[in-house]
Amino acid sequence: MKQNSSWLDASASRETARRELAALVSRFAPVDGAHQTAIPSLAFYRYSTPVDLGCGVASPALVFAAQGAKRVVVGGQAYDYDHLHCLVTSVDLPMTSRVTRASSDAPYLCVKLALDPQCIAELATQVRLPEPGAASAGEGIAVGSLSAPVFDAALRLARLLDTPNDIPVLAPLIVKELLYRLMTSEQGKRLRHIAVNGSPTNRIARAIEWIQNHYTEVLRMEMLAQHVNMSVSSLHHHFKNVTTLSPLQYQKQLRLQEARRMLLGQNGDVGSVAIRVGYDSPSQFSREYSRLFGAPPLRDVAQLRRRNMVGFGE
Repeated sequence: MKQNSSWLDASASRETARRELAALVSRFAPVDGAHQTAIPSLAFYRYSTPVDLGCGVASPALVFAAQGAKRVVVGGQAYDYDHLHCLVTSVDLPMTSRVTRASSDAPYLCVKLALDPQCIAELATQVRLPEPGAASAGEGIAVGSLSAPVFDAALRLARLLDTPNDIPVLAPLIVKELLYRLMTSEQGKRLRHIAVNGSPTNRIARAIEWIQNHYTEVLRMEMLAQHVNMSVSSLHHHFKNVTTLSPLQYQKQLRLQEARRMLLGQNGDVGSVAIRVGYDSPSQFSREYSRLFGAPPLRDVAQLRRRNMVGFGE
């Protein structure tokens, strides 16, 4: 009986803390959209209806919802998170996302902490965490349980927004604690891998950076492999292990997602946008766009605009 009472007390305490965090996010994110806070690595997001947020690139970060839920799709794999589960990304990944649970009375309220690989490396050395093995840590994105220590540190970090004079001194300490909690959690190996210079995951991160900076160019695998000091076969193997995509698929998704963003912003017609993102053939562009997004460019953009106007159910 005591054990059940203790569990109920802990559950009630967690819910009280969640409500406090949701109230903080709501106050500092009063309208729908993204909101950078006074703490450089901390951002809040708010959406009052289920909405397709389209495509983008997920950067290294810890993300969870104080209220509501969201789905992120990378390489055809879906990752769902809410107030009990967090999303951790260790490399830049092309993704699509949608808010799956939100309403005007209970909007989706999200907390995002950007993760700095250099800070992770310094902390791993400082606290003498064991280096990961030579093998890849696996995919650069995962969903796991949101632990009480991580949530507690995130709440204390958010509370600092009400005492801005404390931020310069206390925020770096709490961010450091958050990193430590993450690195000693089930996500720890994944994060430490990206920070170890010369590790397969670290080299793939460098390959990703190169592709992002040259995504409109012809991708020559031998040159990319030489750039990150790997063999072509090793590059293919580890790249797919980390991103779930081959380098060419990664580049293609970057091109198509940038094209979708341009078309949504009415920054050119289909033919001109295709050329701007690196395609020689508009017909090939339309075929690959349809394959990724499920409809030809103009129809997809029209559907996306209508869906964002009326929202959609889970």
